[in-house]
Amino acid sequence: MQKVKALLLIGFLMSSTYQFAQYTDIINSNRPGKSQSAFSVGKTVFQAEGGIFGIREKHDLARYQANGFGSELSVRYGAFFEQFEMMLDMQYQYDWYQAPLIDDTRGGFKQMTFGAKYLVYDPFKNLREDKPNLYSWNANHSSKFNWKQLIPAVALYAGLNIKVGNNPFYPDDSFISPKAMLITQNHFGTKWVFVNNVYFDKLFTDYQALGVVSTLTRGFNMRWSGFLEFQGIKSDLYADYLFRVGAAYLIKENIQIDASISKNVKDTPEILYGGVGLSWRFDQNYEKVYLRSTKPVDKEKGKDKKSKKDKKKKRKDAVEPEELNP
Repeated sequence: MQKVKALLLIGFLMSSTYQFAQYTDIINSNRPGKSQSAFSVGKTVFQAEGGIFGIREKHDLARYQANGFGSELSVRYGAFFEQFEMMLDMQYQYDWYQAPLIDDTRGGFKQMTFGAKYLVYDPFKNLREDKPNLYSWNANHSSKFNWKQLIPAVALYAGLNIKVGNNPFYPDDSFISPKAMLITQNHFGTKWVFVNNVYFDKLFTDYQALGVVSTLTRGFNMRWSGFLEFQGIKSDLYADYLFRVGAAYLIKENIQIDASISKNVKDTPEILYGGVGLSWRFDQNYEKVYLRSTKPVDKEKGKDKKSKKDKKKKRKDAVEPEELNP
């Protein structure tokens, strides 16, 4: 029972199980954080992750403030093979903007990005469980750190930002611009997951930016998990550090709800952001893919070992003549 709980918990923390490739028994959602996990949803699996948010923005030097709300949606689909995933990310915002001599409303798609992700390295593939120490109870129950956990799963992401309509938030933005990302993911035991994203966004435009998102997630039980997140952004027009905290609750194996709040560290502008969301997965067409060891097995050698063991067993089981005639 403990092993089953551990596997379910790992799935809840955006991981892949040891038995199967990318697919997990429990929904693998990127919400409520802003980072992407290294693992895909699984071949033929469709997943939608959406939410609504409220935002307050105030800039002391520019003497403006904006208060509003919006919605965001991420559509993910595993295609071609287990390691590959296509996705569409959208964000719409509507707010009331106030500045000297300006009192107006703004609305539009703040983000529309189509991209794809590929898992380059999976440390769980062909993983062999450590054998128990038959001579030491302490060795089997010690909390010694496993250094293999420092080896992360690695994925690469490439996408295109597309400008939809008159974007009032980035008025001079290009119609299309590329985005690239390096993703790493570590698992520390069955409760902790550490995800890092390093990305270049809106390349070759006036809004070109370098960013990093680091998310630490912890599972408290089979239903609840919480996260802490840091995001750093650096560009010629804007630089900032943001911190997020939130939690997710698993309603069913394929449905998750979440809530989070974000705050930056500066007042040019000062940003406060909060939202709630839901993730849903459709996996009726998925066929489980079993991982198999790549090391060849010498069948003849195995037979020889088996025959030797059988001979030894027969010798031990043989009855001595003295025992028949005491």
